[in-house]
Amino acid sequence: MVQHQDSLTEYNRKRDFTRTAEPKGATKQAKAGKLFLIQKHDATRLHYDFRLEWKGVLKSWAVTRGPSINPEDKRLAVRTEDHPLAYGDFEGTIPKKQYGGGTVMLWDTGWWEPDNDPDEGLKEGKLKFHIHGQRMHGGWTLVRMKPRDGEKRENWLLIKEHDEETSEDGDSLLTENLTSVKTGRSMEEIASGSGEKKAHVWESSTSAAANVKAGAIAEEPPALQARRERSGKSPAFVKPQLATLVSDPPAGDDWLNEAKFDGYRLMIALGKSGVTCFTRTGLNWTEKFPDIINGFAALDCDSALIDGEAVAASEEGSKFSALQKAIKTGGETRFYAFDLLHLDGKDLRRKPLIERKKALKSLLDTLGPSRAVQYSEHVRGNGEKVFQAMCNASQEGIIAKRADAPYREGRVGSWLKIKCTRRQEFVIGGYSPSDKRGRAFASLLVGAYEGDKFVYQGRVGTGFDEDTMADLATRFAKLKRKTSPFEAVPKDIARDAVWLTPGLVVEVDFAEFTDDGHIRHGAFQGLREDKEASAVTPETKKTPAKATAKKPEDPAKSKPALEKKRLAREKDTAGDVLGIRITHADRLLFSDPDITKIDLARYYGVVADRMLPFAARHPASILRCPQGPDHQCFYQKHASDGFPDEIHQVPIEEADGDIANYLYVDDARGLVAAVQMGTIELHIWGSTVDRLDAADRLVFDLDPDPSVTFETVKNAAIALRDALETLGLKSVAMVSGGKGIHVIVPLLRLAPWEDAKAFAKALSAKIADNDPDNYIATMSKAKRKGRIFIDWLRNERGSTAVAPYSVRARAGGPVATPVSWDELGDLDAANGFHIPDILQRLESGTDPWAEAKDWKQGLTKSMLKSVGTEG
Repeated sequence: MVQHQDSLTEYNRKRDFTRTAEPKGATKQAKAGKLFLIQKHDATRLHYDFRLEWKGVLKSWAVTRGPSINPEDKRLAVRTEDHPLAYGDFEGTIPKKQYGGGTVMLWDTGWWEPDNDPDEGLKEGKLKFHIHGQRMHGGWTLVRMKPRDGEKRENWLLIKEHDEETSEDGDSLLTENLTSVKTGRSMEEIASGSGEKKAHVWESSTSAAANVKAGAIAEEPPALQARRERSGKSPAFVKPQLATLVSDPPAGDDWLNEAKFDGYRLMIALGKSGVTCFTRTGLNWTEKFPDIINGFAALDCDSALIDGEAVAASEEGSKFSALQKAIKTGGETRFYAFDLLHLDGKDLRRKPLIERKKALKSLLDTLGPSRAVQYSEHVRGNGEKVFQAMCNASQEGIIAKRADAPYREGRVGSWLKIKCTRRQEFVIGGYSPSDKRGRAFASLLVGAYEGDKFVYQGRVGTGFDEDTMADLATRFAKLKRKTSPFEAVPKDIARDAVWLTPGLVVEVDFAEFTDDGHIRHGAFQGLREDKEASAVTPETKKTPAKATAKKPEDPAKSKPALEKKRLAREKDTAGDVLGIRITHADRLLFSDPDITKIDLARYYGVVADRMLPFAARHPASILRCPQGPDHQCFYQKHASDGFPDEIHQVPIEEADGDIANYLYVDDARGLVAAVQMGTIELHIWGSTVDRLDAADRLVFDLDPDPSVTFETVKNAAIALRDALETLGLKSVAMVSGGKGIHVIVPLLRLAPWEDAKAFAKALSAKIADNDPDNYIATMSKAKRKGRIFIDWLRNERGSTAVAPYSVRARAGGPVATPVSWDELGDLDAANGFHIPDILQRLESGTDPWAEAKDWKQGLTKSMLKSVGTEG
């Protein structure tokens, strides 16, 4: 096994400092704090170098797949040689043939604090700590693996602890953060030497001596200069124009005929903030298409909004399943651009299509030959011949567009699609179980929306490989329901069916519709995660006469029946709460009881009077579930483009000195607007935006091991209340909506965070020391068995706890509920309150924390001294 020492001999031995600009190793102590950083390193293979300052050096591990915020993921972290503290500023390129040759990005920085003795942890093989970075937060553990015979390298596992910073989508930490925390550059920009230079960045694209010279900047290629100099504001997302399905191609030269691509519709926005990929519903999928993002880097414009389709770069043709595989495995993708909506601040949507395409062609020509970005060619007229040629070439079909038409949202009749085969999107509403071993289901039961009715349209039983079937089975587990979502299903199919909440959209290839409207010989092609289930309607081909006999009416004056149905349905499934428009209002978020998106918005509007005294003007971390809590959710604390004005922003200086905009709300409209953005949970700081450094509460989160009964947790809460009262502090109780209880101490806004944290930590440790059989004050899961963890870590600047009256994104939608101490004794669980219960409590006037409004209490020196800290 490799022996790691505090010296940097090994680090210096591996490097030729006449050729690399990496800093020469010298042990020294940092001025303040314990440095934490991660460097994204594209060497022989891409990995993330994880570094923790200890005793004058950076202890280092190479995390091959990068950190995951899913505690179930255990990421391999290979111990490497100690690095000098000066390496914490390194960003640039290490020359080829040098040790570690490749591109290095400063991906995260901050500070860390150990939960156990680092020397002992490094020796024994278990190091526990909390990270306070710009991207990584909360509790983490490094565990050394037992070495195999003859194994020389030291293998550890990097594991996220359970806290509010976790997510089932563990890789979202990596996919949502693709640029340097210091320079804002991508890996490609760093490798090329482009982008703004910072004084702290070590550049290695030239010799070490050259880097010493002030202002020495390697000349950039013209294409990269164009990217660096782009200065326009990125256009906002625009809802795309859609094509209407018809039987035959239109005749005449009034139509431009293009290939119908088999991929994901994307809207590409370019500007000074970079390149963004939006799906047809406005989801940001930028991280899924690195080839396309890089392909647009050299586009010669200040800003643009380009409509097109992403496909897989496959020699067998651009098949949808191939695209899904490419996205999943990092395979090559490309983009076919077919419309230009904005260019350099000018809105081109009113111009005729033929003029927009001409401008698009001229713009794309500035790229030169490009594999990743290509222009969608068209043929004017000759629709029938173009269609037949596409079908003969085994393509999907064509899109015919009126040459003189402006760009309009939705299906307005000036774009038509003609398919060589039958292929449509459907929504899964259930499945027929399989009696074959190893097969999760026999067939999918699918349908589409006609107005507000979910209509059954048949079964799909082929097209699944083992991985696809396993993936679908995992998704189905979260969507099961007791009743059929369909308007009607044949009895013989319904008899054994397993029902699912409609949410998953699938693309199906099939032979034809039967007389009763069911698909025949349906084959699964893939999931359509870029499409909303509620937007899937039956595609019925229009007659050839309607496509060819006359020119469609002016879109501004007339809409086809299908578009009218869509608008009517959208109207039915939208509503206003406190003047905030709630889209997809009938989306089911929770069952037992059934809670829709608009129900949740109305709840927060009603409960605001009780909730805001605790949550208003507190920086917040919101848990967003745009597709509902059964789908991907993520925490967000920093403001981003597209947030409504009702959700406010406040600039806050972070630990590393950088400034970031944090979110907060101050009224009921802000809470409702958050729901419209997909928010389920609200987690808040313990201080307000006008006094960030003074705690206005203490939170002790009693987090029990699964083996601990709720009765025991209640007794622990009462014991903690009594301990606080002995010190002169009154407290209130809140059941968390999970399995624990929060004991909360309201404070005057006087206590600095240093005192609040020291007091909470010392009191928790004192209780644990006095009763070690029942309590623990460290995050060690191994030691928590049979005990209650007194989580005091929420009592520091920047830490959050769930807000009172917040709904939780868990089965049934339990609510974090304030309770009186008398009431607590009668409760059976911490997750027993739901939205109807809270509304009933409000109606009856129940306010268990009413008396706390008049409390005026703070942390005193004598209190701090009593728990063993001088403050």
